[in-house]
Amino acid sequence: MSSDAQQASEDRRKYEFRKVIEELKDYEGSGTQLVTIYIPEDKQVSDVVAHVTQEHSEAANIKSKQTRTNVQDALTSIKDRLRYYDTYPPENGMVLFSGAVNSGGGRTEMVTRTLESPPQPIESFRYHCDSNFLTDPLEHMLADSGLFGLIVLDRREANVGWLKGKRVEAVKSASSLVPGKQRKGGQSAQRFARLRLEAIDNFYQEVAEMANDLFVAKRHELDGILVGGPSPTKDEFLDGDYLHHELQDKVLGKFDVAYTDESGLKDLVDNASEALADQEIVEDKRHMEEFFENLHTGEEATYGFEQTRRNLIMGSVDRLLISEDLRSDVVVYECPDGTEEYEVIDSRHSTPDHECEECGQEAEVVEREDVIEHLMAIAEQRGTDTKFISTDFEKGEQLLDAFGGVAGILRYSTGV
Repeated sequence: MSSDAQQASEDRRKYEFRKVIEELKDYEGSGTQLVTIYIPEDKQVSDVVAHVTQEHSEAANIKSKQTRTNVQDALTSIKDRLRYYDTYPPENGMVLFSGAVNSGGGRTEMVTRTLESPPQPIESFRYHCDSNFLTDPLEHMLADSGLFGLIVLDRREANVGWLKGKRVEAVKSASSLVPGKQRKGGQSAQRFARLRLEAIDNFYQEVAEMANDLFVAKRHELDGILVGGPSPTKDEFLDGDYLHHELQDKVLGKFDVAYTDESGLKDLVDNASEALADQEIVEDKRHMEEFFENLHTGEEATYGFEQTRRNLIMGSVDRLLISEDLRSDVVVYECPDGTEEYEVIDSRHSTPDHECEECGQEAEVVEREDVIEHLMAIAEQRGTDTKFISTDFEKGEQLLDAFGGVAGILRYSTGV
């Protein structure tokens, strides 16, 4: 799979996760009867089944009959789902949600959901029982994005690692043999200074070698490199071109950091938060700037559901731009003359009646589906890339508010 196709698949998977999480967040249970289980990929399914069986047994002690029944039903449903898995969960683990949720009018409805292979690995087994499903860890994963290389150094030590989403991972460290500024007796000042500079140079080369070994193989996946430390150390390191030339181009900035041990890597991320925030939406900004440029200077842009859909079907859309915050459905109606018409509505609203634009007669509802799923299905058939655009910058907000959350950059002008 190409990197673009892989990214499109990842974006779609994140969108589908986000939809399910939003649905789960809206559910409420009476008392602590909604069960959530986070299972890491190295946790044997048989161990999870044993844990669920034990919880089912202990739930018999719950005083409230309704709560007891609901919790045990949820655990039984989870056990039934676990039967579909072999020895271990899928890659990155899985999360199970089950419980009796309020459906209005004093009634409840049993809901069970399974989310496989989340964007980031589940780090530990977690069993949670509450009046709401536990979705915070998954939401943090979806907020995480990017792969950044981290380097912190002074003239005494250095640490190199990764920032994967929001997880800082220390990988390599080194200590220097650079002598202090005070020379030993019998050494001339010039000779001592020369030896000290050589030791500094050797240490910088060692740090660069660690970074090169770690980052070069991932250079095409790297979103950037952050370098931290006191002045002038970090400046000398970068100005001396010690890093591999392809990594040098990836450096987003240098930042003052007081510590250069593993905690210094976390300080580096904290101090670079503004640069990281800008980096996360730099691609979104590029797509939106190109869209607006095409819109103002030519005809190779489209927006709105109907026009964008027509261009998609024609195969003229190079990139489909969709707002991350778009939450709408498309209703497909069949008119008495056999033609189809479409209406986009808020996903929270009920399906409206629809009159055929041609004959004015009432049309029949054929289908209702998520508007993003509808457009992405056409895009995939036509070889069109889909880009989800954040609303964390002005033009991203405009995509949602002024253009209905849907737009496209065209391969050629269609007049549509």
